[in-house]
Amino acid sequence: MNCTILRNHSFLIRIPQFAAMSFRSLLTMAQEGAQRLGEEGVLCLGVPIAPLDPLPTLPQLPQRNDFTWVWDGLPGLTLAATGVEQSLELRGPRRFALAQRFIDTSLSRLVCPHPMEQAVQRPRLALAFSFFGHADGDGVPGVTIVLPRWQLGRQGRHCWLLHQRSLGGAVTARSMAEALWEQAQALRQPLSFPLDLPRVVARSDSWQQPFQSGVEQALELIDNGALCKLVLAAQQELLLSNPLNPVELLRSLRRHQSGSCRFLWQPLNSQGNHAVVGASPERLLELRSGRLRCDGLAGTEGVDRDGAQQLLMSSKNRREHELVVSAIVRSLQSQGLTPQRRPYPRLARHGNLMHLHTLIQAKVHGHRVLDLAEALHPTPAVAGLPRREALNWLRSLEGFPRGYYGAPLGWVDGCGDADLRVAIRCGQLQGQHLKLTAGAGIVMGSSPGGEQQEVELKLSVLQRQFAISRHARLQPLQR
Repeated sequence: MNCTILRNHSFLIRIPQFAAMSFRSLLTMAQEGAQRLGEEGVLCLGVPIAPLDPLPTLPQLPQRNDFTWVWDGLPGLTLAATGVEQSLELRGPRRFALAQRFIDTSLSRLVCPHPMEQAVQRPRLALAFSFFGHADGDGVPGVTIVLPRWQLGRQGRHCWLLHQRSLGGAVTARSMAEALWEQAQALRQPLSFPLDLPRVVARSDSWQQPFQSGVEQALELIDNGALCKLVLAAQQELLLSNPLNPVELLRSLRRHQSGSCRFLWQPLNSQGNHAVVGASPERLLELRSGRLRCDGLAGTEGVDRDGAQQLLMSSKNRREHELVVSAIVRSLQSQGLTPQRRPYPRLARHGNLMHLHTLIQAKVHGHRVLDLAEALHPTPAVAGLPRREALNWLRSLEGFPRGYYGAPLGWVDGCGDADLRVAIRCGQLQGQHLKLTAGAGIVMGSSPGGEQQEVELKLSVLQRQFAISRHARLQPLQR
């Protein structure tokens, strides 16, 4: 469904401020929308509200522990959503094509009787992929797509609350309007309290020896020409003094990763016991008004006085970076696009890490979002080259399931816009356990010791950015 169709569904009524809108006008919109619904349609009602920060307001949205999602681009678009109105989970090699079909069908059945010129007025389908397309030991589906029941969005001074339901039984246009009106009236900007995060009481460092062995084997494969690059990841598990509140963690990431997109994905049927939270500096793709933007991000150093110069002058990092950028350009060209890029990388700082970055852009004409995502994922920044051979070696060399790590996560709306980030700089929460994952790109000139130092740097930076401190005596985590 495109934006024009959405507007054809609309009973266009200008509502500049929430105070200017009466319940009667909301009910009229709901009834107009209900008349346009098909048998399998979903009604989306929206109202403007006084500006609120969706992140701390998230606990005020109706909670059923079946799905929670945050997309925090402050000072840009920030979204918080709860509940499930429609969803899809699937695995297998056709997951991108089948997911696109579900998205197209869901959006075509969505009726929105309010204006949608602003980004915060539009309903979104939230989606998360696993790195591999099959269940890899931790039960993560190949892709999960959710049309949330509630969505709170803010961009600048504009703030909207959306409610989405299929009508039938006790759910009527009036009941929807009443629920939305009452919820909008009840939302308040919560007070800000100091961060109260738990401490690390035990840590597992058992990843180090297998990682070094994996780097050695990857270098042999590169030396004999079987691979050009391999991105080998390691996972560290932390035991916390008490369970961690994901919202508190996102508040911490806002302070330490202001230039990245923070996210929270609490999967279906997790009962609030499992969540993926992080701050991604890397766009797999962003679509805005027919303009595509992708990030080539590879080459890492710590932020210190000499780190930036070392990164720019490092032939190893420059070679690794160019492999990534050239592969992204070729992937987009395979889809009939004409990508443009800068000839030389620039420095991009994200928290306490510095990266080489190249922006890649293209005009898009009728291309489907997930066709482009399938062509791009996984980029050599998180997998390697050649892609198929790298994926096969990752399955054998990494001793843990990647799950969401390194995979696309984001949203698609009905006007053709989308934002998919690569799920790096993230942690997997389950009660008092926090798993941190980080990787390093291995190319000609890499060394096992140097790559281990890079992973240790990334893991330590993650822990600091999550604002989780240690007890004086840290115990080894027994597995």
